[in-house]
Amino acid sequence: MELFQAKDQYILQSGDTALWCSRQDGALTARPATDLLLAWNPICLGLAEGIIGKVQLHADLPWWLLLIRQKSLIGVLPDGHEIYKVTKIAVIPLSAAEPQDLELELCKKHHFGINKPEKITQSPDDSKFLIKTLTQIKSNVSAPNKKKVKENKEKEKLERRLLDELFKMFMDSDSFYYSRTYDLTNSVQRQSTSGKSGLPLWKRVDERFFWNRYMLEDLIQLQDQHGGNWILPIIQGFVQIEELVVNYNESSDDEKSSPETPLQEPTCVDDVHPRFMVAVISRRSRHRAGMRYKRRGVDKNGHVANYVETEQFIHVHNHTLSFVQTRGSVPVFWSQVGYRYNPRPRLDKGETETNPYFCLHFNQELEIYKKQVLLNLVDQTGREKVIGDAYLKQVLMFNCPNLTYVTFDFHEHCRGMKFENVQTLTDAISDIIMDMRWCWVDQAGVICKQEGIFRINCMDCLDRTNVVQAAIARVVMEQQLKKLGVMPPEQPLPMKCYRLYQVMWANNGDSISRQYAGTAALKGDFTRTGERKLAGVMKDGVNSANRYYLNRFKDAYRQAVIDLMQGVPVTEDLYSIFTKEKEHEALHRQSQRNHQELISQLLQNYMQMLLPDTEKFHGGWALIDCDPSLIDATHKDVEVLLLLSNCAYYVAYYDDEVDKVNQYQRLSLDDLDKIEIGPEPTFFGKPKFSCMRLHYKYKGNSGYFHTLRAVTRNPDEDGKDTLLCIAEMLRITKQAMGSDIAVIEKKLERKSSKPHEEIMGIRSKESQTNKHRKFTQVGNL
Repeated sequence: MELFQAKDQYILQSGDTALWCSRQDGALTARPATDLLLAWNPICLGLAEGIIGKVQLHADLPWWLLLIRQKSLIGVLPDGHEIYKVTKIAVIPLSAAEPQDLELELCKKHHFGINKPEKITQSPDDSKFLIKTLTQIKSNVSAPNKKKVKENKEKEKLERRLLDELFKMFMDSDSFYYSRTYDLTNSVQRQSTSGKSGLPLWKRVDERFFWNRYMLEDLIQLQDQHGGNWILPIIQGFVQIEELVVNYNESSDDEKSSPETPLQEPTCVDDVHPRFMVAVISRRSRHRAGMRYKRRGVDKNGHVANYVETEQFIHVHNHTLSFVQTRGSVPVFWSQVGYRYNPRPRLDKGETETNPYFCLHFNQELEIYKKQVLLNLVDQTGREKVIGDAYLKQVLMFNCPNLTYVTFDFHEHCRGMKFENVQTLTDAISDIIMDMRWCWVDQAGVICKQEGIFRINCMDCLDRTNVVQAAIARVVMEQQLKKLGVMPPEQPLPMKCYRLYQVMWANNGDSISRQYAGTAALKGDFTRTGERKLAGVMKDGVNSANRYYLNRFKDAYRQAVIDLMQGVPVTEDLYSIFTKEKEHEALHRQSQRNHQELISQLLQNYMQMLLPDTEKFHGGWALIDCDPSLIDATHKDVEVLLLLSNCAYYVAYYDDEVDKVNQYQRLSLDDLDKIEIGPEPTFFGKPKFSCMRLHYKYKGNSGYFHTLRAVTRNPDEDGKDTLLCIAEMLRITKQAMGSDIAVIEKKLERKSSKPHEEIMGIRSKESQTNKHRKFTQVGNL
């Protein structure tokens, strides 16, 4: 479709119809294409793929028109339905006076013979493109207008910040999909039984998953064919479509043709071995949408956070089989204050006050799915227990025969990274899976229907949930293929098929996680390969830290953009957040630069000096040893470096008088017993800092520990977040060795560690022929 810019409108034209967008108020109207002659000096800007809608990023800011600039073909479903992913968008400021350079493909009709000029790259980091100006500011502004100029500059900065998030949401998450002929918002079963097949696509959609509905409200309200031609339903979620060949004779699971392999004559392998299409389609609800710590639990409309319907779709010959599962936050009023590394969950309303909204949620669910098996994966002990208990109490109060409640303490059963133990769960509920059945459709119509769904949740409904959903879906797919005669009754899916299937579900988990938490899924290596490996564990550590950072500094803006796209009032003061963020970043950079450079150099030097070549460096931190036996009368801090390798940790003591580390301890992770985190033990007054106590064994005996606290640069911080990050790295590294360790939050006792005789002196690496067996004794701890 062609995009024109006129004096008072932007005009999209396709065939004999046109869509006019007012540059004053953003009103959308459908008109005949011939009305282009009535527009004032229309200029063709290029070609667009479709309209997403319009959005106003703040009440003080102008309207913007969102268009699909580029798409990519994901695959083709049966009957030739093409599925596309939005890869690039164009965002047009309706208030801009000059024609915009939007990086659109040139229209051959209006740009014939014109070479496409070098464009300004449309990216979130290019502020010149994102916003020309809200107000043209001249250097010779009079004094009375200076205040207004400053306000306008602040508006520009805020708008640029929100536009950054808008671009990243569409172009970095790879999560927006559409089709012009297939209803991505509805499962195969709903499409086959709704009786709406003759209606236009936008009138058949499931409103829950019509992500850009609010942004197209003007056209929807018209309720006419001309306006409906421009309504393109878009989902946020995930789509992957693959074709698999069932071949049990392949010699190697990992065999792949390389570019250097010469082309050979085609064989009849595909005629001998059955092949089938498999698709995974996830659709995220637009209700209670948002980021992890900004949206939790249920709201007063019965909607829950991170609600996603996932459909596994199989097509063999003329048979289409579908199996649907959902995930969603525990439907009670709960939250986590998101400015901590791992905030403790809390209930925000009591049982009686929560019950009507819990019932409202499940009455809506049962109306759609008829029956539900609630599979709760939260821990049955520890900090998650309060949420699991509240969930169970509400289920008992609801007392509905169409709800089946199942608990599976994922972390308890899969301790030590033994995620294959999920099969314990699938074996236990195999009868429920078979009784639920699936949707089966052929050319004659519906053969059978899925009777109910699994509604699966953990705390975030991300990592554990995806592992379990993939396991259940695999059981169902193997049963479906055996029913169709594609697989022998007594054999599992061929390994090569299974590997590709695992990759699809891992990609699905990563996509949903990026949409809710800002990073790829944890435990994704198991979903992807069936094995838990050290590389995956370390990647999880990085993603955990990134989730914390994104939550603390970025999610407020992303949440605001999502709310504005869905017509939800933004409750946070974005100007205040923006100002505080800038002040914080400036102070943080100024105070941390020199210190970080020093610490980085120290860690680099002593990592090379202390770690043998057989160990891999996993992390390092500058901390303060606050063991009561080491603190003198002046409470002088004893600075230490904590270094972590793949099998040990090192505590290196830094002497600031000589400006170097002169002694250290190496302790095997096998000897690390537990980690406690809590307020610093003091005789008098309220503790100012949090501490981490690493309990370890020495020669088989207990009672040894290190008590450490973080180096804080902000007087308002107690260092707990840093310590939790470090504890998590220690925990997952020990998991990679095949065992686990408890991280306990409690009030620490004021006591000293047992004396430890072995502290090693620092010598140059060249002089240490076997530094971890021969050491210099320099004193007692």
